[in-house]
Amino acid sequence: MKILVVDDEKLLVKGIKFNLENEGYRVDAAYDGEEAVSMARSEEYDLIIMDLMMPKMNGLDASMKIREFSKVPIIMLTARGEDTDKILGFEYGADDYITKPFNILELKARVRALLRRSSIKEQAASASVLVSGPIKIDTERRTSYKDGEEVELTAKEFDLIELLMKNPGKVYSRENLLSLVWGEDYQGDIRTVDVHIRRLREKLELVPAEPEKIMTKWGVGYYFKD
Repeated sequence: MKILVVDDEKLLVKGIKFNLENEGYRVDAAYDGEEAVSMARSEEYDLIIMDLMMPKMNGLDASMKIREFSKVPIIMLTARGEDTDKILGFEYGADDYITKPFNILELKARVRALLRRSSIKEQAASASVLVSGPIKIDTERRTSYKDGEEVELTAKEFDLIELLMKNPGKVYSRENLLSLVWGEDYQGDIRTVDVHIRRLREKLELVPAEPEKIMTKWGVGYYFKD
């Protein structure tokens, strides 16, 4: 885990850095908001601990800037404890708040808790993303990609590729797909499945005429090859 500590009090930064490194974290230091934004843009951090009042750019503005390109968890440090400061901190992108002077044991506990919550969120997000070869779909956002480029799918096209990708290797007959994707009450032509499979190949396969993922089992139906 890599942490960025940002504060214009160099002795405080040194103390936090020493204690966190003793816990096994890798720690970088910055001493003003501008430097923090620059470092957060160029490095991947798991957590940022940042003071509210700093020269050049304060912690609120730095948090807002960082939120433009990163979701990294931020703990805000401040010598002031008014509720308005806390509210502003959260509105500008802070995830937690601790008032100076603080006990280093409390800071370590906050760090562990925030990193744990962040890890759980990342795991949940990754569970919603399905990737195979050039094809990637996000089932929560209902977005789809081919070779990193976003591709627009209709609602039924997305439902169809989601079902196939979640069950790689399982062969579905046209009747199965019609029932599962369109519903048991659907009265349309069974060939609508073929039409949607063809469109999915055109949108997601690198060579639609020679599919490598959205496959046909002749005489049976369709399946996804992982």
